[in-house]
Amino acid sequence: MRTWELSVPLDEASPTPLFVQIARALAEDIRRGRLKPGAPLPGSRALAATLRVHRNTILAAYQELEAQGWISTVPARGTFVSSALPDVELTAPAHSARARSLDFVGFPLESPLESREPEEFPRGALVLVGGTPDVRLLPVEVLARAWRRAFKLGGQRLLDYAGPQGHPRLRTALANMLASVRGLAATPESLLVTRGSQGALYLAARALVRPGERVAVEALGYRPAWEALRSVGAQLVPVPVDGEGIRVDRLEAVGVRQGLRAVYLTPHHQYPTTVTLSPARRLALLAWARAAGVAIIEDDYDHEFHYDGRPVLPLASADRDNVVIYVGTLSKVLAPGLRVGFLFAPLPFIQRAASIRAIVDRQGDLVAEYALAELLEEGELQRHVRKMRGIYLSRRDALVEALRGELPGGLEFSVPAGGMTLWAHCAPGLDAAAWVERAQEAGVWFSHGGQYTFDGQPFPAVRLGFASLKESELREAVRRMARLRPRR
Repeated sequence: MRTWELSVPLDEASPTPLFVQIARALAEDIRRGRLKPGAPLPGSRALAATLRVHRNTILAAYQELEAQGWISTVPARGTFVSSALPDVELTAPAHSARARSLDFVGFPLESPLESREPEEFPRGALVLVGGTPDVRLLPVEVLARAWRRAFKLGGQRLLDYAGPQGHPRLRTALANMLASVRGLAATPESLLVTRGSQGALYLAARALVRPGERVAVEALGYRPAWEALRSVGAQLVPVPVDGEGIRVDRLEAVGVRQGLRAVYLTPHHQYPTTVTLSPARRLALLAWARAAGVAIIEDDYDHEFHYDGRPVLPLASADRDNVVIYVGTLSKVLAPGLRVGFLFAPLPFIQRAASIRAIVDRQGDLVAEYALAELLEEGELQRHVRKMRGIYLSRRDALVEALRGELPGGLEFSVPAGGMTLWAHCAPGLDAAAWVERAQEAGVWFSHGGQYTFDGQPFPAVRLGFASLKESELREAVRRMARLRPRR
């Protein structure tokens, strides 16, 4: 394994010999964790050349360190940091810059923003948390071929600096997709490619909202979007959701009383309840936004996966007054780790968002964008979506059948017309949070309603993601859930 060149400060004017300075510095680096136990050290010739000292100086320093137990030499292999470190006090001053602690800062600093760290699940766990795709079904060879071609055909241009809006080829391919599938009059200039939908949400919030302005959100909703809005100083106003989506009448009342800059919502498959905003409310929402001069941030996070009835077009497809900022993603189609999302909006908004992106992140991954453009152009992505839609539909039905068979009377739900999750209300007296906790002990992970409430209060419901598990895995997960359901 190759090692980095070690940087060791030396003071030739000091009365302390150079080999002692080197030994002390390396010992301190080992003790504070910069050099890990078992890590290889440079050879004496290499380190002497790096520090511009005689090789005998390095040999003397290494001999001193080995005598103290900090390092060990293995014949024919090299010199390594000892696995068992000595309990030796160094003579270097305690206030040395190399001995400092990183547990505090020397200046005023606010606490970290609220965010959700990705959960790490035990091996073999049955995970129904979130609406994530099954990455086991990714066409890995197809993806690898597209990435190889991107490197071959795109060349060094894809590894250089570029504009903040994203590769023109991907924006063109996305514009064609949005026009044909989602009814959006998109052009490459009206699109901004981002690192996932979360990046798009943050840019939309940063471009739109000034500190202190009010933004309406669904009272049961997507907390990471709320935190993106809060991070730019927005004051959030929760609006109730029912079986037809967000209550537009209540939204209008809030706007009259408090004044709103924007409303953020998930109208296609409401997060987390999966209901679709009714046609009447869609028209009322657009009319109200136009009259009030309020922006709509539409998060269409899983548009491709609608199973029953006719496809539902986005709000943005009926927007004639340019009040909708549309957020989309390819994460649900392929994999969350690919981090490709996008914004579609009127040109002045895209230009402002792009100027912010240039400061925050400069640009995206051009190699990935070039490869994804090819997958879209050749129809590979569309074929994968059609395949996954059929598989996820079967998994939805398997989950529904298992819930009805194993938990009769325990959960009340409507079969979701689309999406990758099922939202179910718990029977009276069933503690959803306690159920989640007990199920985790048996290797089943799902979410309870209190994780989606605006005020963090308990809510008697559970959210079950079905897309990432096979039908047999879903049935086993429900069996365990039924066995561990808390009893009154």
